[in-house]
Amino acid sequence: MVYVFLATGFEEVEALTAVDLLRRADIQVKTVSIMEDKLVYGSHGIGVEADILFKEGLYDRCAMLILPGGMPGTINLCNHGELNEELKLFYEAGKPIAAICAAPMVLGRAGLLSGHEATIYDGMEEELAGAVVRSDRVVVSKNIITSKGPGTAMDFALSLVAYLKGAEAARETSAELLYK
Repeated sequence: MVYVFLATGFEEVEALTAVDLLRRADIQVKTVSIMEDKLVYGSHGIGVEADILFKEGLYDRCAMLILPGGMPGTINLCNHGELNEELKLFYEAGKPIAAICAAPMVLGRAGLLSGHEATIYDGMEEELAGAVVRSDRVVVSKNIITSKGPGTAMDFALSLVAYLKGAEAARETSAELLYK
């Protein structure tokens, strides 16, 4: 199981592209609201009903945690203490964590980027505390996967498929979508 976290003000393209492509690749994924309600509104006013609330998550059975960006969604992720504790436990266990757009800031503020390469939305590089900053569309550094923003959402999601199921599964998903 993979969890994609939704906070008020999340970037819809980033969250839903990841969910869509993972499901197309037959990877179990659930959206998780860190808010008090399952209905979460993105940064462009699109309401998405999460599959579960944060407190319902079975984190010890989860294979990957994914953080979409967006504002103020990223700030809401940064300020959620229980999420940050789960991120630290995942990191310490060597399990994969992925973040796109502004969301790598959550990892930087949690001290999880030391010794990793990472990327983030242009102009926010100072938020990658401890990381070797890269300008690539997607950066995979051990168990940390980061990407730049809405325009890289397809590349990001395909990198998640490749990480979890291999390059061939990512190629098949990409071909199905006529994406090159």
